[in-house]
Amino acid sequence: MKIKRQKQAKKSISFYKYNFSFREPFQILLDGTFCQAALKNKIQIKEQLPKYLMGEVQLCTTSCALKELEVLGKQLYGAKIILQRFQVRKCPHVKDPVSASECFLSMLQETNPQHYFIATQDHTLTSGLKKIPGVPLLYIVLNTIVLDKASPASLQHVQDVQLGALVSVSQQQSISSLKEQQGLGRTDAERRGRKRKRKQSNPNPLSCLKKKKKKKGGPTAPLRKTEEGEKKKRSRHKRRRTEAENKMAASTS
Repeated sequence: MKIKRQKQAKKSISFYKYNFSFREPFQILLDGTFCQAALKNKIQIKEQLPKYLMGEVQLCTTSCALKELEVLGKQLYGAKIILQRFQVRKCPHVKDPVSASECFLSMLQETNPQHYFIATQDHTLTSGLKKIPGVPLLYIVLNTIVLDKASPASLQHVQDVQLGALVSVSQQQSISSLKEQQGLGRTDAERRGRKRKRKQSNPNPLSCLKKKKKKKGGPTAPLRKTEEGEKKKRSRHKRRRTEAENKMAASTS
């Protein structure tokens, strides 16, 4: 019987690992009803849960679950002592506590994004959790811890993903990361809001030249025009004789 339960648990864990991206250490949310059942059946939660799930676990609860045990009084004092040993996760009901079942449902939202296991004996809570896909349920039966089979909502979700009607959680995360890298996730307003800074360019070198100063004094004299009939003097440039021409002149004389 023990080997059969272990095989069933292994099959269920692999289902949640493959389809809903569950990874170790497994996060397990416990309430007071589960701790009370473990106390009655003499089950060591810290020792038996890692063995049963075949991996590391993080046992945790919420402030609402602890507050609920305080209100119920001395009957659940032992369960309260056990629950206080685990990590307390933040919930949105710090100022106004609610019941543990309502708190757990709000923590899981619609898709269980934090990948919580839920350990409870509350039937009203389990009926509500089975409507959420990807929520593994743990409870105690006949002195043993049992991991429940996948709910119809989880099986339907996996079938829709396989048919292409939905996108799995791991695919959504990879798509969102790719969009952020490419800048596609930003809205048009965010894109328009960011203006590019103009680079400081060097000034035009021609604009840095000093302006020429005008000479002080009267108006400049007009250019002298040549009178009509007056001939322009030609400027003659004497050409130097070459050595050959000098020899020719000496021989003729």
